[in-house]
Amino acid sequence: MTAPTDPLTEDSAGPPVTVAERVVRVLGMPLSARVAEAPDPRAVVVALHGGATHSVYFDHPGHPRLSLLRTAAALGFTTLALDRPGYGTSAPHQSELESAEHRTEVAWRAVDALLAGRERGAGVFVWGHSAGCELALRMAADDARGPDLLGLEIAGTGLEHHPGVLDALDAWGRDSPGGRTGLRRALWNPPDAYPPDVHGGRHIGAPSPAYEGRRREWRQIFSSHAARVRVPVHITIAEHERVWATGPQALADLSCPFSAAPRVIAEEQAGAGHNTSVGRTALAYHLNVLSFVEECVQSIEGVPGLGGGDE
Repeated sequence: MTAPTDPLTEDSAGPPVTVAERVVRVLGMPLSARVAEAPDPRAVVVALHGGATHSVYFDHPGHPRLSLLRTAAALGFTTLALDRPGYGTSAPHQSELESAEHRTEVAWRAVDALLAGRERGAGVFVWGHSAGCELALRMAADDARGPDLLGLEIAGTGLEHHPGVLDALDAWGRDSPGGRTGLRRALWNPPDAYPPDVHGGRHIGAPSPAYEGRRREWRQIFSSHAARVRVPVHITIAEHERVWATGPQALADLSCPFSAAPRVIAEEQAGAGHNTSVGRTALAYHLNVLSFVEECVQSIEGVPGLGGGDE
């Protein structure tokens, strides 16, 4: 009997997935990204990393099975992991990126530049993690371009902080070393949820731009922008999340503001810590959300019961 091949390794019988690093110029600054293209794509996934990391978060070195880029491309979805404005090659331009509205415009233009001349399939799906959820939410709420998205995924965020991290956040706000240590512990809890060389993020870390910590009005920002999202929404909270509140009430609190979305699915990812895309359950998480992306594609194609065509 022939052993099954793994589509995420070089031993696969199919064409290997290639992840390319690309740079485009947008409004006078360079924007970098990691790109995995699928031939004749079903759709395009735009992935936005969290704080203190960069696009490599979605393609961790040495762990192809944890890679959203490789998994999505193997399943037919071209995927762009964008270095959010202020990270990667745009880091020297932080002073030009203080405005959230400007960062949103830069991100949209970077996506258009990266996809210029390339097939988009049924459209673009935006996927945000942690601090990247703000940009993802703003892109989806954009009155001109948001309604044309396929859908939105947000993970690693919330409206209330986990009780166990409040002291660490307070210390972090005072720039106390103890606060940074406590927050790092919460971000990577529990250690056994990650491979040993992944835990702590030493291979994927990056300096955060100055604007990143200025989100004291996050609840208000979230609620006002979520109400303007008019595409399907998927929300994920990790089972072992220790930065944000967890449980059924937390899922409900995140879901309710999406009052104009045609469909909202909120789920807990079993076995995961805050960093859902680099933990041991990353493949399960990615497959779950990609199944939602496929449903969004099918709704465009008119599959009955998924929001498109006649039922």
